[in-house]
Amino acid sequence: MIVKSGPEGYKPVIEGMKLKNLTHGDKMHLTEVKLKKGAIIPEHKHPQEQTGYLISGRLRFFNGDEEAIALPGDSWIFLGETLHGAEALEDTIVLECFSPAREDYLKL
Repeated sequence: MIVKSGPEGYKPVIEGMKLKNLTHGDKMHLTEVKLKKGAIIPEHKHPQEQTGYLISGRLRFFNGDEEAIALPGDSWIFLGETLHGAEALEDTIVLECFSPAREDYLKL
């Protein structure tokens, strides 16, 4: 099934972060996330595996004392139940895939 793109459908998640559910099935869920410079996603974990691809901007990922900077073209994976957080160092656009689907995001 093809889902056509458009500017509508973004929902606020936390301050400075909005998410658009692009498509999903029983086992996968694709989202687009827009973050404003300075937005912080607090450390958290969830049962889903999470892969991501940075389209534009710059992100600082952190987990306790560890951190890494992601630049456009970089990708990542967080296995289920892995503690992680992020800070947008610039206005940022990310594609993220969750497996299985995140029911909490689908309810937005």
